[in-house]
Amino acid sequence: MSRLRTEDDDPTEDTPLLQTDVNAGDGRYKGKESTLITPLPKAQISILFVLLLVEPIFSQCIYPFINQLVRELDITGGDEKKIGYYAGLIESIFYLTEVVFVIQWSRLSDYIGRKPVLLIGTAGATVSMVCFGLSKKFWQLVLSRCILGALNGNVGAMQSVVGELTDSTNMAQVFALMPVVWSVGATTAPLIGGQLAKPHDRWPNVFSVHFWVQYPYFLPCAASASCSAFAFLIAALFMKETLKRKKSASFAPSSSEDPGEQAFETPIPLLTLLKHPRVLLSVANYGALALLDIAYRAVQPLFFATPRSLGGLGLPPSTIGLILGSFGIFNGILQALWFAPLVRRFGPKHVYMAGMGAFIPLWLLFPVIGALAQRGGMTPAVWAAVMLQQVVSVVMDTAYGCVFMYITSSAPNKSSLGGTNGIGQLVAAFVRAVGPASATSLFAVSLQRNWLGGGAVWLILIVVSCALWTVSLRLPKETWPRESDRPTDGVACESNSSPDS
Repeated sequence: MSRLRTEDDDPTEDTPLLQTDVNAGDGRYKGKESTLITPLPKAQISILFVLLLVEPIFSQCIYPFINQLVRELDITGGDEKKIGYYAGLIESIFYLTEVVFVIQWSRLSDYIGRKPVLLIGTAGATVSMVCFGLSKKFWQLVLSRCILGALNGNVGAMQSVVGELTDSTNMAQVFALMPVVWSVGATTAPLIGGQLAKPHDRWPNVFSVHFWVQYPYFLPCAASASCSAFAFLIAALFMKETLKRKKSASFAPSSSEDPGEQAFETPIPLLTLLKHPRVLLSVANYGALALLDIAYRAVQPLFFATPRSLGGLGLPPSTIGLILGSFGIFNGILQALWFAPLVRRFGPKHVYMAGMGAFIPLWLLFPVIGALAQRGGMTPAVWAAVMLQQVVSVVMDTAYGCVFMYITSSAPNKSSLGGTNGIGQLVAAFVRAVGPASATSLFAVSLQRNWLGGGAVWLILIVVSCALWTVSLRLPKETWPRESDRPTDGVACESNSSPDS
């Protein structure tokens, strides 16, 4: 009777097949042996990047105006100090709902394919953003974000697609470009949210209909929904399924020579994946990074919107959108220039640890910026400190490319890519559900109770960051060898994708 191949079948499972040095610049993969990098399927990677581009747009476009929206809906009864509670809940509910459904979507993609899951997620984002823009009650805002979270299994499915379109010689190239694409979306999202909010006030001659007065935040939500709808059409028309299925199902007799083929066609049970040490280690680091990152993304616009008398900057949504958008510009340019060389020079572990360590100066800069603003207003020194914080956040963001490489390579076999990425997204969604509400609530409590002059939130976040940084110490210096790097013995598959497809 056939069985799944385990690490015991391969004594070199945790030893890299080649001591590699990926050099994206000269197009070679160097090590004990030197081979040309496998050409990337450019058309399919481009479609994947379109889907990746819209992810931060529909998830982050509400950040510049969410605090003002909560204020205008009078959810807090006029108490400015409580805005953080409700804004954080609205931001968190998307991830909280995603916790319930993401593992099912990722696991389902191992059976029905990646494309259907991506299409459902993109369609759900379109509907959700339209509903959010038309919401006038707090429960309607929450329900809209729940729809987005319940139908969104995109990131896990996209990481599985990357794993199926690449091998160890070209994986770093894709993960070097993914932060660039994400950064374009992260730049566009706050610009959409900040610049298109309340169009009746900004362009009264163009948006003179009463509808825009009644629904002042519908325009940025509609623009985000249009981006999602466009990505849906591109994927529906041109994307090819990357999940490979053996033509000869499980009817063929098994032998001791084909454990790799059996592992290829049978996804490993989730409980088995959850016990796999490589999966657990990779996912733990992803969760640590996601928790700190989402806390930073939630607190930053709240800090910018908080009045200067309370330690913030008192900025309007349009300015907040420009500041958040500047991160995408810096991040896109610098990630494209330095991610692959940094990984090549120092290895993914050291780059990841440096990215995690960047959270310390990120938290320290908040009280510094607030103190400078309280002392002299929005002086050039304040703006210089804000931009320095944006640059440091770029260093932090390099950790994402590294942790995705670890997660992709940790899958025991290719048929379990969806399950492995699903576990990662489950953990990330959970901490992202907890992170915004916890961080913004901590910010609000620090102000209300005047803990350390309102700055206790930064001290607590620094301590948490130091503790989570230690999780990275157990990562190997290089990513684990992947199933696609091993000989396939000519296994025939239904997929007909080629490097140029």
